[in-house]
Amino acid sequence: MARKRRVSKKKKTLKLKDERWRKFFGLFCWLVAIYLAIAFVSYLFTWKVDQDKVLKFSWMVLFQGDLGVSNWLGRLGAVTSNAFFYWGYGLPSVTTVFLLLRLGYDLIKRRRLGPFWLLTGNVVLISLFFSLCLEFAFSNSEFTWGGAFGESSYLWLSNFLGNMGLLVMIIFITTAYIIWNFNPSFSFAGINIPFRIHNPLEKMTQKWAKNIKEAKAVPSQKLAQEGDQAEDYLRPGLSSSSKEIESEVVAETDLSDGTSRNFGNGLEFESVQDSSPRPNLTLDSELEITAANGEGLTTSSAIGQLTDDSQSIPGKPNTRDPYNPKLDLSNYKMPVLDFLNDYNEHKTEIDRAELEANKDQIIETLSNYNIKITKIRATIGPTVTLYEIVPAPGVKISKIRNLEDDIALSLAALGIRIIAPIPGKGTIGIEVPNKKSQIVSLKEVLNSEKYRNTKMQLPIALGKTIANEVFVADLSKMPHLLIAGATGQGKSVGINTILMSLLYKKHPSELKLVLVDPKRVELPIYNDISKHYLAKLPGEDEAIITDTTKVIHTLNSLCIEMDNRYELLQKARVRNIKEYNKKFQDRKLNPLEGHKFLPFIVLVIDEFADLIMTAGKEVEMPIGRLAQLARAVGIHLIIATQRPSVKIITGLIKANFPARLAFKVTSTVDSRTILDSKGADQLIGRGDMLLSIGGNNVRLQCAFIDTPEVEEVITHIAGQQGYETPYMLPEFVGENEDGNGKAISYSDLDPMFDEAAKLIVGSQSGSTSMIQRKLSLGYNRAGRIMDQMESLGIVGAAQGSKPREVLFFSEQELDAFMDKLKN
Repeated sequence: MARKRRVSKKKKTLKLKDERWRKFFGLFCWLVAIYLAIAFVSYLFTWKVDQDKVLKFSWMVLFQGDLGVSNWLGRLGAVTSNAFFYWGYGLPSVTTVFLLLRLGYDLIKRRRLGPFWLLTGNVVLISLFFSLCLEFAFSNSEFTWGGAFGESSYLWLSNFLGNMGLLVMIIFITTAYIIWNFNPSFSFAGINIPFRIHNPLEKMTQKWAKNIKEAKAVPSQKLAQEGDQAEDYLRPGLSSSSKEIESEVVAETDLSDGTSRNFGNGLEFESVQDSSPRPNLTLDSELEITAANGEGLTTSSAIGQLTDDSQSIPGKPNTRDPYNPKLDLSNYKMPVLDFLNDYNEHKTEIDRAELEANKDQIIETLSNYNIKITKIRATIGPTVTLYEIVPAPGVKISKIRNLEDDIALSLAALGIRIIAPIPGKGTIGIEVPNKKSQIVSLKEVLNSEKYRNTKMQLPIALGKTIANEVFVADLSKMPHLLIAGATGQGKSVGINTILMSLLYKKHPSELKLVLVDPKRVELPIYNDISKHYLAKLPGEDEAIITDTTKVIHTLNSLCIEMDNRYELLQKARVRNIKEYNKKFQDRKLNPLEGHKFLPFIVLVIDEFADLIMTAGKEVEMPIGRLAQLARAVGIHLIIATQRPSVKIITGLIKANFPARLAFKVTSTVDSRTILDSKGADQLIGRGDMLLSIGGNNVRLQCAFIDTPEVEEVITHIAGQQGYETPYMLPEFVGENEDGNGKAISYSDLDPMFDEAAKLIVGSQSGSTSMIQRKLSLGYNRAGRIMDQMESLGIVGAAQGSKPREVLFFSEQELDAFMDKLKN
């Protein structure tokens, strides 16, 4: 009966969560908001005419059939608006309209209502304060500016404090609110003072700093990209570092607790004990088995926010305070685990009879071929159980390996996999799929100690191993990942799992994503966080790349970004991005020389085969170059394909992608193409996968996350303040092409091209910053004009921070060239 009550209660809960109810109430809130807005506006013009009638009859006005009012919405509008303005808190009552519109939006968009209630509390408090202020300012007015609340609170406080004391209190509350919410800086020349003193040398100092910037020709677009890093960097009192509480966990599984039981046939079946409480699985026969699970069951109290290291507390004014890149988005809140679903309720109990039957079948099959074993041990995973056997002395491993199909037949399994021998152990492994598999939720994996306390730079929580251990890998150490598998075997879920692992751990200032989706349906969901985490080419509308031509330009742009970063590392005399950022945060690098904080860049390509088929070498060569060189500067690649053939996964790709993730494939040839070994063809699908790192294959069950869960996380991030624009990659223009990939003609040139070309030829200095200053153009437009000059041969190629070489020596020569181009 109790179970039936729980089922019926769950059904009622599901009905309440029906999105149709949310949409209905959301639209209702919008209608009420519109109604109140019209009534409030009408009240401002008709309150003198209607107030006597409404105050005389109060709510009985609604039932006075012969009583006319002037409010545009009739008697109900007059009574309602009078209740808000006269008996409420006056003019600030209009905030009710805003709150209703916001509530309706949150309901329709299926957003959490926690932030709304917090906003409501703040708005109500501010409205009450303004009600008091308005009544204080217009106490002699006929109109009820502050309503009943403002009038009563004003009368009491004015009698208690006096008008002068009340004015001081209002000024104090306003100042305290501004300081608490906006934290303004009162620092000058590195010394904190309560006010700013006029400095006669200030303009001269600013002009001197501006001349230095122009001389160094630092692109303003790139400085703006980092949130005006140069300004924040030179003001050390504004930054602070937040320490991450992290400890690296080594992913090793102890498969035995040292206990064993003897059987009548002389064999031994060992159990792997779990640290978490589990039901007693002791069999009535001569077998004891427990599931290995390094992570305890998650409870509602254990599941909460991940360690949020995005909050930064401004430190004391100290020139040695490290630079904090998170200050640009200091109020950013990391996603919480409540956005993800917990699939623990779908976990099935261990079928002891199935384990006993499989053990007997393995022993019987081996004995039929005169193969004796001395020990057998079981490790139960979410989808697969690993039976480890120790053969008797003198038994050849090849004999057991050749019985793979016979054991699969005797077990009636979907397909088994024999590991002979298991690396690092003196045993042979037989992986047998469970008849009832368990779902590994991403929520459970991200809540594990191994993920929350990791020190990895780019941790990705892939799922669980065959021993039920959470598996977390470091993308920065891989350093690139190749994902392949047949259609419908879990590649898209795997990509979402990887991206969510990064979003739950890295602040927007530390990570940028370049997403390529030729299929156009998998990754556009991430477009809403473009101003937080995505990177794109200048001039593009969408950050998610779907067009093949734009993919080629993006890959080449990443190569330019890589080269630029290597130049910065060379100037800083460091070897990798970790050392560079550490040196920059310690304020040992000058941003006026082009230095800046470098975020990690992760390139994700969802369907690599389509790009190879349409572009071929134009895509393969930049990817090969990035895979070979980009690791040290923090650029990492994740490419996925459903066609693991040698024409797609070429030798160049395989040589530079040592980490490969294989989902189920249809043939042994495809498995060898991905992993250089068989095994992927023996997987059971639905997230079952093999990860190959350094030649060792690890079998994993991919963590599952559904699309609504991804939408919840994206909505949470998109609802917060982001940067003004996405992270801009360097602009790439191909040979004899403009920014759109077309051959340049005179009609394609910028309208300011002639004037800019004469400026460059006349000064004999090919500087983009000079075009910006002299012609008052933005950086992107000036850069495109300079690229067009390079394509037409007016200036030479870029030479780092030096001006380009001007190839025309007089304006007469330039005019002759332009006339020829026109004709």
